[in-house]
Amino acid sequence: MASMNEMMRKMEAIPMKGNTDHDFAHHMLEHHRGAVAMADIELRDGKDATMRQMAEKIKADQQKEIAELEAVATRLDNAPTNYKPTDPTDPFTSKMKASMDGMMQNMQKPVADPDMNFNMMMTVHHQSAVDMAQAELAHGKDTKLKEMAQQMIAAQQKEIQQFKDWHAKNGDKM
Repeated sequence: MASMNEMMRKMEAIPMKGNTDHDFAHHMLEHHRGAVAMADIELRDGKDATMRQMAEKIKADQQKEIAELEAVATRLDNAPTNYKPTDPTDPFTSKMKASMDGMMQNMQKPVADPDMNFNMMMTVHHQSAVDMAQAELAHGKDTKLKEMAQQMIAAQQKEIQQFKDWHAKNGDKM
């Protein structure tokens, strides 16, 4: 939970420029870094082979995407504004906020089992990333970033289902 809270603190500290692509890229960078931190905790403390394999895959995938996002984010640092980040009724602003709020509201209470905690946290974490990527698809302009967002959605929805399937079989660890 500490890694999730740290990720949220870092995301909230990012100044919103007012360009959908720029802001999505910078926020997704921190979101991915949070996933890597959670995967590291699972690899340190977890015992379940399936969860450990997922942590290894998530860490590798997210690190690759972090490198790609860093390049895109830097390229977009001077992009013109195209939305109002301080207007809660702005469609992109409201979708990004709903993504973060939903993640924190849907977070289940931690349990004694580190594998179950990783499973529960990554399920809502991934859903938040899917929601952010859908906001990028709907409002972004950068073709490369929209392609990345589509790939994120596909990969993370698949992993969400894997997490849910594992959870259904391992509910006794609650």
